[in-house]
Amino acid sequence: MIELNNLSFAYRRKHPVLSNITLNLSTGHIHGLLGCNGIGKTTLLKIVCGIMRPDCGEVCVDGRNPMDRHPEMLSSMFILPEEFDLPNVSLRRYAAITAPFYPNFDMEQMLGYCRELNVDADVRLHSLSMGQRKKAYIAFALACNVRMLLLDEPTNGLDIPSKGAFRRLLAGYVDDERMVVISTHQVADVEQLIDNIIILDTEGVALNATTAEICSRLSFGRVSDGAEVIYRERSVVGDVAVAINDSGEESSLNIELLFNAATANRKAISELFIR
Repeated sequence: MIELNNLSFAYRRKHPVLSNITLNLSTGHIHGLLGCNGIGKTTLLKIVCGIMRPDCGEVCVDGRNPMDRHPEMLSSMFILPEEFDLPNVSLRRYAAITAPFYPNFDMEQMLGYCRELNVDADVRLHSLSMGQRKKAYIAFALACNVRMLLLDEPTNGLDIPSKGAFRRLLAGYVDDERMVVISTHQVADVEQLIDNIIILDTEGVALNATTAEICSRLSFGRVSDGAEVIYRERSVVGDVAVAINDSGEESSLNIELLFNAATANRKAISELFIR
């Protein structure tokens, strides 16, 4: 469980990045962390890991303060940043050196993931392209079998076949004891995986709801006459909207349209999903 309570952070005075973030993230879900550029998604992941310290508020990971750097907490969490630097050794060698920090690491799993992602675990990492290096790091991250896996823009740099392989691997990763948090702008790459959506804005958390909750309360796309519309925009197929779902059936989710609605009409979206 990751718990954030009234958390705020600013790199410079009078220029806050995160404001009053209150959020609970539980296992058993793939959480999608969405927000405009510069809103603080990456910063939030670093605070959760204990890499950065909030200016105020509380963060608690499995009952512990991440800044205490407790070994049990660190071994149960892995963050894969958007930008990273790895030593000039093979992935197999890197895993042999690093795996002892992660008690549930499985070398055979990692090699299987490498085959799925079409990356050679025995080639020096610096000789690989950036996309191949990212696939290698993804294979290692998944093989660590941590309870809390944090991914920052994981599909950036991946080609189309690799994105498909990544989705298949991630779909099989989460169970009742694990969670994944994905911070991304590439919503289409992971839209079918995410089952809980968090939208951050300058005021804090604009939305935190499961996709089932969202689809039971909102409808997306073309709406019927008389529908209670929350947000409307012009598209290549005509006007599309987000409206109150009063059909009694779950609608089909459009995350991009939902994000635009939460940005344009925060009050209406937030009030529907107060917890």
